[in-house]
Amino acid sequence: MNKETFQIETKNCIVYITKSPEILLIQPVDSHDYEMLDDEIAYISEHTSSPYMLVAFSIDNWNTELSPWTAPPVFGKEGFGEGAKNTLCFILDTLIPATRVKYNLSPTIPTIVGGYSLAGLFALWSAYQTDTFTAISAASPSVWFPGFLDYAKDNNPHTKHIYLSLGDKEERAKNSTMATVGNCTRELSEIFPSKAIDTTLEWNEGNHFKEPDIRTAKGFVWCIERTTQC
Repeated sequence: MNKETFQIETKNCIVYITKSPEILLIQPVDSHDYEMLDDEIAYISEHTSSPYMLVAFSIDNWNTELSPWTAPPVFGKEGFGEGAKNTLCFILDTLIPATRVKYNLSPTIPTIVGGYSLAGLFALWSAYQTDTFTAISAASPSVWFPGFLDYAKDNNPHTKHIYLSLGDKEERAKNSTMATVGNCTRELSEIFPSKAIDTTLEWNEGNHFKEPDIRTAKGFVWCIERTTQC
């Protein structure tokens, strides 16, 4: 597994690549995630034999760049923007084409987008916007986000496989909005099969901050397995 870094526009990209990758993983990350990526990759590589590459790209303003629409603050004083559209456009129009050219990838390489927390919500939302992604990995996604559950009920994803996970203590959050994450995630795990989406919901021990690298890796492994079975 080789590790490289490069920059596209204002985005720093960290790439992990095996020889002749057959699956492309895309993950939005912030600076706190950088140090955990090595452990995430180690877990993925230990649990799949499929050659793959992962491109993690930097998110500077988490609450803006990954939010599908504006929403008031849920914790702290910072609200949510509506930058998810621009982030998705960057992935589709810039990041994926540049990666394919730079690493001589097939234009039909299966592509999976995934992330943790609000990046997991972004991945889920992306499934409703494009059919580019074969699978979606949403590890401990912020599906408590105002209006998202109703959006998920009223619209149809354009992907075949969706992975969901949650920590078993996350719904015990003191914040009343964030405490809805358990019921929201359970509902999503029932909504997706009703829309003919292959779905799983995996429960992990601990709160939202326990082993995000491993939880993210588990999601990608599941998506890789489902993609290679097709």
